[in-house]
Amino acid sequence: MSPIDREAHLNRWRQKPLVEKLLLALGMMLLALALKPWPAAALITAVMTGATLIGARVSPRVWLACATAPLGFLTVGVVSLVLRIELNGVSLAPGGIEAAGSLAARSAAGVTCLLFLALTTPTCDLLAGARRVGVPAEIIEVALLMYRFLFILADEVSAMDAAQAARLGHASKGRRLRSLGLVAANLLPRALDRARRMEIGLAARGWRGEMRVLSDRPGTTLRGVSEVAAVLCATAFLGIFA
Repeated sequence: MSPIDREAHLNRWRQKPLVEKLLLALGMMLLALALKPWPAAALITAVMTGATLIGARVSPRVWLACATAPLGFLTVGVVSLVLRIELNGVSLAPGGIEAAGSLAARSAAGVTCLLFLALTTPTCDLLAGARRVGVPAEIIEVALLMYRFLFILADEVSAMDAAQAARLGHASKGRRLRSLGLVAANLLPRALDRARRMEIGLAARGWRGEMRVLSDRPGTTLRGVSEVAAVLCATAFLGIFA
Protein backbone atom coordinates (compact mmCIF):
# COMPACT_ATOMS: atom_id res chain seq x y z
CA MET A 1 0.00 0.00 0.00
CA SER A 2 1.35 3.41 -0.95
CA PRO A 3 1.79 6.16 1.68
CA ILE A 4 -1.10 8.09 0.12
CA ASP A 5 -3.49 5.14 0.45
CA ARG A 6 -2.24 4.46 3.97
CA GLU A 7 -2.96 8.03 5.06
CA ALA A 8 -6.33 8.00 3.30
CA HIS A 9 -7.39 4.89 5.23
CA LEU A 10 -5.90 5.76 8.62
CA ASN A 11 -6.43 9.51 9.00
CA ARG A 12 -8.67 10.99 11.66
CA TRP A 13 -11.39 12.03 9.17
CA ARG A 14 -11.56 8.65 7.46
CA GLN A 15 -15.13 8.09 8.65
CA LYS A 16 -16.43 11.51 7.67
CA PRO A 17 -19.05 11.35 4.89
CA LEU A 18 -17.76 11.78 1.38
CA VAL A 19 -20.26 14.56 0.63
CA GLU A 20 -18.89 16.75 3.41
CA LYS A 21 -15.29 16.36 2.29
CA LEU A 22 -16.20 16.95 -1.35
CA LEU A 23 -18.23 20.02 -0.42
CA LEU A 24 -15.30 21.46 1.51
CA ALA A 25 -12.63 20.72 -1.10
CA LEU A 26 -14.63 21.73 -4.18
CA GLY A 27 -16.18 24.72 -2.41
CA MET A 28 -12.76 26.05 -1.44
CA MET A 29 -11.49 25.47 -4.96
CA LEU A 30 -14.37 27.48 -6.42
CA LEU A 31 -13.68 30.29 -3.95
CA ALA A 32 -10.02 30.30 -4.98
CA LEU A 33 -11.09 30.76 -8.61
CA ALA A 34 -13.83 33.31 -7.95
CA LEU A 35 -12.22 35.58 -5.35
CA LYS A 36 -9.13 37.75 -5.60
CA PRO A 37 -5.81 35.95 -5.14
CA TRP A 38 -4.91 38.05 -2.14
CA PRO A 39 -5.89 37.46 0.57
CA ALA A 40 -8.53 34.87 -0.42
CA ALA A 41 -6.23 32.30 -2.06
CA ALA A 42 -3.66 32.55 0.74
CA LEU A 43 -6.41 32.12 3.33
CA ILE A 44 -7.78 29.07 1.50
CA THR A 45 -4.30 27.55 1.36
CA ALA A 46 -3.91 28.01 5.11
CA VAL A 47 -7.37 26.62 5.90
CA MET A 48 -7.03 23.52 3.74
CA THR A 49 -3.49 22.82 4.94
CA GLY A 50 -4.68 23.12 8.53
CA ALA A 51 -7.67 20.87 7.83
CA THR A 52 -5.36 18.21 6.36
CA LEU A 53 -2.53 18.32 8.89
CA ILE A 54 -4.35 19.35 12.07
CA GLY A 55 -7.94 18.27 11.48
CA ALA A 56 -7.33 14.95 9.73
CA ARG A 57 -3.86 14.53 11.27
CA VAL A 58 -2.22 13.47 8.04
CA SER A 59 1.52 12.94 8.33
CA PRO A 60 3.36 16.18 7.45
CA ARG A 61 6.08 14.12 5.76
CA VAL A 62 3.58 12.43 3.43
CA TRP A 63 1.83 15.76 2.75
CA LEU A 64 5.11 17.44 1.88
CA ALA A 65 6.17 14.54 -0.34
CA CYS A 66 2.88 14.74 -2.25
CA ALA A 67 3.07 18.55 -2.54
CA THR A 68 6.67 18.66 -3.78
CA ALA A 69 5.99 17.70 -7.40
CA PRO A 70 3.01 20.04 -8.10
CA LEU A 71 4.66 22.92 -6.26
CA GLY A 72 7.82 22.28 -8.27
CA PHE A 73 5.89 22.55 -11.54
CA LEU A 74 4.23 25.67 -10.15
CA THR A 75 7.64 27.21 -9.42
CA VAL A 76 8.76 26.60 -13.00
CA GLY A 77 5.57 28.24 -14.28
CA VAL A 78 6.04 31.25 -12.02
CA VAL A 79 9.62 31.76 -13.21
CA SER A 80 8.52 31.58 -16.85
CA LEU A 81 5.98 34.34 -16.21
CA VAL A 82 8.34 36.61 -14.31
CA LEU A 83 11.31 36.44 -16.69
CA ARG A 84 11.51 37.36 -20.35
CA ILE A 85 14.32 36.00 -22.52
CA GLU A 86 15.37 38.20 -25.44
CA LEU A 87 18.36 38.53 -27.70
CA ASN A 88 19.72 41.21 -25.39
CA GLY A 89 19.51 38.98 -22.35
CA VAL A 90 17.09 38.15 -19.55
CA SER A 91 14.79 40.76 -18.03
CA LEU A 92 11.60 41.06 -16.03
CA ALA A 93 8.43 40.69 -18.09
CA PRO A 94 5.97 43.59 -17.93
CA GLY A 95 3.27 42.68 -15.43
CA GLY A 96 4.96 39.34 -14.90
CA ILE A 97 5.31 39.63 -11.15
CA GLU A 98 1.61 40.36 -10.69
CA ALA A 99 0.56 37.54 -13.02
CA ALA A 100 2.97 35.13 -11.38
CA GLY A 101 1.73 36.04 -7.90
CA SER A 102 -1.88 35.49 -8.95
CA LEU A 103 -1.04 32.15 -10.57
CA ALA A 104 0.98 30.98 -7.58
CA ALA A 105 -1.70 31.92 -5.05
CA ARG A 106 -4.59 30.31 -6.92
CA SER A 107 -2.62 27.21 -7.88
CA ALA A 108 -1.33 26.66 -4.34
CA ALA A 109 -4.89 26.89 -3.05
CA GLY A 110 -6.05 24.35 -5.62
CA VAL A 111 -3.19 21.98 -4.78
CA THR A 112 -4.01 22.05 -1.06
CA CYS A 113 -7.68 21.34 -1.82
CA LEU A 114 -6.79 18.31 -3.95
CA LEU A 115 -4.27 17.07 -1.39
CA PHE A 116 -6.91 17.30 1.31
CA LEU A 117 -9.30 15.18 -0.72
CA ALA A 118 -6.66 12.65 -1.80
CA LEU A 119 -5.13 12.18 1.66
CA THR A 120 -8.39 11.93 3.60
CA THR A 121 -10.58 9.94 1.19
CA PRO A 122 -9.74 6.44 -0.10
CA THR A 123 -10.14 5.76 -3.80
CA CYS A 124 -12.86 3.19 -3.14
CA ASP A 125 -14.97 5.88 -1.43
CA LEU A 126 -14.52 8.26 -4.36
CA LEU A 127 -15.58 5.56 -6.82
CA ALA A 128 -18.56 4.65 -4.63
CA GLY A 129 -19.60 8.29 -4.73
CA ALA A 130 -19.24 8.32 -8.51
CA ARG A 131 -21.52 5.28 -8.64
CA ARG A 132 -24.16 7.11 -6.60
CA VAL A 133 -24.19 10.10 -8.96
CA GLY A 134 -24.89 7.89 -11.96
CA VAL A 135 -21.54 6.89 -13.44
CA PRO A 136 -22.07 3.52 -15.21
CA ALA A 137 -21.23 0.52 -13.05
CA GLU A 138 -18.94 -0.94 -15.73
CA ILE A 139 -16.70 2.13 -15.63
CA ILE A 140 -16.55 2.02 -11.84
CA GLU A 141 -15.61 -1.65 -11.79
CA VAL A 142 -12.92 -1.22 -14.45
CA ALA A 143 -11.48 1.66 -12.41
CA LEU A 144 -11.46 -0.48 -9.27
CA LEU A 145 -9.76 -3.34 -11.09
CA MET A 146 -7.11 -1.02 -12.51
CA TYR A 147 -6.56 0.46 -9.05
CA ARG A 148 -6.08 -2.98 -7.58
CA PHE A 149 -3.84 -3.98 -10.48
CA LEU A 150 -1.40 -1.17 -9.65
CA PHE A 151 -0.62 -2.85 -6.33
CA ILE A 152 -0.21 -6.21 -8.06
CA LEU A 153 2.33 -4.70 -10.47
CA ALA A 154 4.15 -3.02 -7.57
CA ASP A 155 4.42 -6.39 -5.82
CA GLU A 156 5.74 -7.98 -9.02
CA VAL A 157 8.40 -5.30 -9.43
CA SER A 158 9.44 -5.63 -5.80
CA ALA A 159 9.73 -9.43 -6.05
CA MET A 160 11.71 -9.25 -9.30
CA ASP A 161 14.05 -6.61 -7.91
CA ALA A 162 14.65 -8.61 -4.72
CA ALA A 163 15.42 -11.74 -6.77
CA GLN A 164 17.95 -9.85 -8.87
CA ALA A 165 19.60 -8.37 -5.78
CA ALA A 166 19.92 -11.86 -4.29
CA ARG A 167 21.75 -12.94 -7.46
CA LEU A 168 24.20 -10.00 -7.23
CA GLY A 169 22.35 -8.09 -9.92
CA HIS A 170 23.01 -4.87 -7.99
CA ALA A 171 26.71 -5.45 -7.40
CA SER A 172 27.78 -2.68 -9.79
CA LYS A 173 26.26 0.17 -11.75
CA GLY A 174 26.45 -1.82 -14.97
CA ARG A 175 24.71 -4.83 -13.46
CA ARG A 176 22.15 -2.55 -11.84
CA LEU A 177 21.32 -0.95 -15.18
CA ARG A 178 21.08 -4.36 -16.86
CA SER A 179 18.81 -5.59 -14.06
CA LEU A 180 16.51 -2.63 -14.50
CA GLY A 181 16.30 -3.38 -18.20
CA LEU A 182 15.38 -6.99 -17.50
CA VAL A 183 12.69 -5.90 -15.03
CA ALA A 184 11.20 -3.53 -17.61
CA ALA A 185 11.32 -6.21 -20.33
CA ASN A 186 9.68 -8.90 -18.21
CA LEU A 187 7.12 -6.77 -16.42
CA LEU A 188 4.79 -6.32 -19.42
CA PRO A 189 4.39 -10.08 -20.16
CA ARG A 190 3.79 -10.75 -16.47
CA ALA A 191 1.28 -7.90 -16.27
CA LEU A 192 -0.62 -9.21 -19.29
CA ASP A 193 -0.61 -12.71 -17.81
CA ARG A 194 -1.97 -11.50 -14.46
CA ALA A 195 -4.62 -9.42 -16.24
CA ARG A 196 -5.69 -12.44 -18.29
CA ARG A 197 -5.96 -14.61 -15.18
CA MET A 198 -7.99 -11.91 -13.45
CA GLU A 199 -10.35 -11.75 -16.44
CA ILE A 200 -10.80 -15.54 -16.42
CA GLY A 201 -11.44 -15.54 -12.67
CA LEU A 202 -14.11 -12.82 -12.95
CA ALA A 203 -15.78 -14.61 -15.86
CA ALA A 204 -15.80 -17.87 -13.86
CA ARG A 205 -17.61 -16.06 -11.04
CA GLY A 206 -20.27 -14.73 -13.41
CA TRP A 207 -19.19 -11.10 -13.30
CA ARG A 208 -21.79 -8.86 -14.94
CA GLY A 209 -20.18 -5.44 -14.50
CA GLU A 210 -21.01 -4.72 -10.87
CA MET A 211 -19.56 -6.01 -7.60
CA ARG A 212 -21.04 -4.39 -4.51
CA VAL A 213 -19.71 -4.70 -0.99
CA LEU A 214 -21.11 -3.71 2.37
CA SER A 215 -20.14 -0.27 3.65
CA ASP A 216 -20.14 1.01 7.22
CA ARG A 217 -19.66 4.67 6.25
CA PRO A 218 -22.00 7.06 8.12
CA GLY A 219 -24.47 9.03 6.07
CA THR A 220 -24.35 12.76 5.49
CA THR A 221 -25.69 14.77 8.42
CA LEU A 222 -27.24 18.22 8.49
CA ARG A 223 -24.78 19.26 11.19
CA GLY A 224 -21.77 18.26 9.12
CA VAL A 225 -23.02 20.05 6.01
CA SER A 226 -23.83 23.13 8.10
CA GLU A 227 -20.32 23.19 9.57
CA VAL A 228 -18.76 22.97 6.12
CA ALA A 229 -21.07 25.71 4.82
CA ALA A 230 -20.12 27.91 7.77
CA VAL A 231 -16.43 27.45 7.03
CA LEU A 232 -16.98 28.30 3.35
CA CYS A 233 -19.02 31.39 4.20
CA ALA A 234 -16.46 32.61 6.74
CA THR A 235 -13.63 32.10 4.27
CA ALA A 236 -15.53 33.94 1.54
CA PHE A 237 -16.33 36.82 3.90
CA LEU A 238 -12.72 37.20 5.00
CA GLY A 239 -11.49 36.84 1.44
CA ILE A 240 -13.75 39.66 0.26
CA PHE A 241 -13.59 42.15 3.14
CA ALA A 242 -10.22 41.46 4.76
